[in-house]
Amino acid sequence: MTLRALLALPEYKPYLQLRFFVAMGWHMQAVVVAWYIYTLTRDPLILALLGAAEAVPALSAALPMGYLVDKMDKRTTLRIASFAIVCSAAVTAWLTTPAALDILGPTALLWSMLSMVMINGTARTMYGPAMFSILAVIVPKDLIPRATAVGSTVWQAAMITGPLVASLIYYGSGGATVAAITCVSLMVVGSIGAWQIAAKPPIERQRTGSMLADVTQGMRFILSTPIVVGALSLDLFAVLFGGVTAILPVYADTILHVDERGFGMLRAAMSAGSVVMMLFLAWRPPSANAGRNLILAFVGFGLAMMAFGISTVFWLSVATLAFAGMCDSVSVVTRHTILQLYTPDHMRGRVAAANTMFISSSNELGAVESGVAARLMGAVPSVMFGAAMTLVVVAVVAWKAPALRRLKIGE
Repeated sequence: MTLRALLALPEYKPYLQLRFFVAMGWHMQAVVVAWYIYTLTRDPLILALLGAAEAVPALSAALPMGYLVDKMDKRTTLRIASFAIVCSAAVTAWLTTPAALDILGPTALLWSMLSMVMINGTARTMYGPAMFSILAVIVPKDLIPRATAVGSTVWQAAMITGPLVASLIYYGSGGATVAAITCVSLMVVGSIGAWQIAAKPPIERQRTGSMLADVTQGMRFILSTPIVVGALSLDLFAVLFGGVTAILPVYADTILHVDERGFGMLRAAMSAGSVVMMLFLAWRPPSANAGRNLILAFVGFGLAMMAFGISTVFWLSVATLAFAGMCDSVSVVTRHTILQLYTPDHMRGRVAAANTMFISSSNELGAVESGVAARLMGAVPSVMFGAAMTLVVVAVVAWKAPALRRLKIGE
C-alpha cells in the first residue's frame, strides 16, 4: 500500500493535525520559556531546573498514566490531556506578561512557570501513550512502519517551525507574550483533532496479578525484550550525555553571540536534519540492516556533538546540529517501529508509558546534566564530555547487544 492509501484513512489526518499543531505549540513554548527565564537570570543552572521540572512527571506519572490509557477510551484520554496542555500553556502565557512580573516578582514568577511546566509534563505523560496506542487502531498493521515514519516527520516538522516562528515573533514583537499566546492558539487548533476521532474503547484482558503488576506490565515487557532494551539504552544514554538543547541559550548568547533569531535557528536545526532523514525513511522504512544502521547513526550523533562543541561559527554550528538530527531520526523511527509491531494491543498504553520513562526522562535529565555541567565546567567542556560519553555508550551497547547489531525489522 502507498503513502496515498495511508493519507486516505479517515482518522489519520485528524491524528496528524493533533500531532503537528500541539507539537508546534510545545516547541514554540519551549523556546519562549527557556529564553525568557534565561534572560531573567543569566544562569545555566536555571535551565537545569527547567529540565528537572519536565523530568519529574515523566519519571513519576508515566506508568500510572499508561495504565489509565489502556483501561479508558483512548479518545477520552486524548481530550483530557489536550485540555490540560492548553490550560497550562494559557497560564504560562500570562506569566510572560509585565503584569505577572510586577505582581509576583522574579522568584515567584520563576517557580510559577516551573509549576506550569510540571503540569504540562504530567499531561504529556497521558498524551504520549494515548497517541501511541491510537495509531494501531486507526492504521492497518501493514502500514504501521510507513505511518510511524510519516508521523515522526510531522513531529519533526513541528520541531522546526515551532522554534523558528517563536523566535521570529519573540524578536519582532519585542517580547514573549505574543509568542506565548500564539503557542496556545496552535495547541487549540491541534486539540480539535481529538474531537474528529471516533471512540476507541479499551481492549479488555483479565487481570492476572496485582494492581502493581498490572501497572508495571509495560516496563516488564520492555525489559524482557533484549532488542528493545538495547535500542532504548542507546537513546537513553546518548541523549542523557550528548544532548545540548538545554544549554543552547548559553551557546547562543556567550559563544556564538546571536540573538533570539539565532537561538531559534539553533533550536530548529536538529529537527531540520531529522525531517530530511524521516522523509527518506517514510519512502524507505527501516528493514534490512536496521540494527547496524542504528548503531552507526549514534556514532554519527556523537561525532556531530563534538563538532558542535568546538565550533564558534554560527552556520557551522547549525550544520552540525542538522547532521545530528539526521542521525537521531534513524533511532526515533527504528525504535517506534519496533514497539508498534511487537507490542500486544491490550498493553500499548503501558508500553508507551514505559518508553516515555526511558526517552522523555532522558531528554529532561539530559537537560539537568547539561545545565549543571555547563555551570561547573563551562559550556564547551560540558558538550565535549557529553559527546565522548555518548561514543563510549555506543561502543559498550554494540559489544554487549549482538542481537541489536543483527536486527532486521520484519524478520
